[in-house]
Amino acid sequence: MWLLCAFASALFAGLTAVLAKIGVKDVNSHLATALRTVVVAVFSWLMVFLAGSQSTLGTVSAGTWLFLILSGLATGASWICYFRALHLGSVSQVAPIDKSSTVLTMLLAALFLHEPLNAPKAAGMILMLAGTWLMLERAPAADVPQSGGKGWFFWAVLSAVFASLTAILGKVGIQGVESNLGTAIRTLVVLVMAWLIVFAQGKQREIRHIKKRTWLFLILSGFATGGSWLFYYRALQDGPASVVAPIDKLSILVTIAFSRLFLGERLSRRAAVGLALLTAGTLTLLVKI
Repeated sequence: MWLLCAFASALFAGLTAVLAKIGVKDVNSHLATALRTVVVAVFSWLMVFLAGSQSTLGTVSAGTWLFLILSGLATGASWICYFRALHLGSVSQVAPIDKSSTVLTMLLAALFLHEPLNAPKAAGMILMLAGTWLMLERAPAADVPQSGGKGWFFWAVLSAVFASLTAILGKVGIQGVESNLGTAIRTLVVLVMAWLIVFAQGKQREIRHIKKRTWLFLILSGFATGGSWLFYYRALQDGPASVVAPIDKLSILVTIAFSRLFLGERLSRRAAVGLALLTAGTLTLLVKI
């Protein structure tokens, strides 16, 4: 079941990137992140009450609270960096960098969680790094605005680093709590963090100027994120982080496909080869689960 949940997480995560890219187009990226998080928080707590998990809130240990809060902070930082990168660059530029967090996640899982790092996993990591490098070497599509220059790269790298920390901290924290409740608690941490940044920058005044179309895509991306999170942390609860995280990163296939269909972003031949290597590397990690 955890394997199916991991693939479902990848599907929703892939939809999130494209929906969010459209949603952040005409609004400050930090404000967009905060608004999306409201949707995710409502969605995740609704699932908690539907599952009846709220009754176990009092049994959560102090250690579990600590790791859930740290995981939420890492998630919030990753989101802020990721959607800032999306605001500055194209989906097909940012997504490969974000997915490269898998390699760091596997190294951290081996170091701190003592998960085995065998030959198939090592081969998969090499393929993924090679694929990411090839996708970065492509020239941006002519019809994709690059208003942020090279700034997107910095934010994308930070997003990948925090995403890898999220997986490790989430794996530890989710062991002592029901997965839906753990997701909901983490979401509240992200919610507080995102809105503190918005108010610190005075961006809350821009809410009144958000267009209806932007609201629609922000809400849809929030639901997609909520679905991805629920499946991801359900998979992490029962499956190894070094396998769940790579499967989740297969969302890049969904992301690239939808960015081509709805955003008109095109891959060069070099980038297509990179995507193939990235996918092959991810699938290699599933050997001898």
